[in-house]
Amino acid sequence: MKSGGYVYIMASSPLGTLYIGSTSDLVGRVWQHKNKIIPGFTSRYNVDKLVYYEWHDSLSDMVIRERQLKKWNRNWKLRLIIQKNPDWNDLYNVVLSQNGYTPE
Repeated sequence: MKSGGYVYIMASSPLGTLYIGSTSDLVGRVWQHKNKIIPGFTSRYNVDKLVYYEWHDSLSDMVIRERQLKKWNRNWKLRLIIQKNPDWNDLYNVVLSQNGYTPE
């Protein structure tokens, strides 16, 4: 079983409102954002598209990276997303497929 976790960025739309989070269960956590299960920032601002994610082998590395990205200015975050996902595709179905689920 994997022991690390993911740092991820959700967006409301291309160049829209961004949310940075971390989790050891990316599929489940993104599903919660998409279905507005937990009241808060992402449900309030309709931030429901997974536009970036990265894996970290240890939870401590994951937390360090999440804190680092949260301190970045907006342009750096946008550049990071655009480098990996220039079309701002919702990557949720990719993550589902990678984890053995049938994409929605």
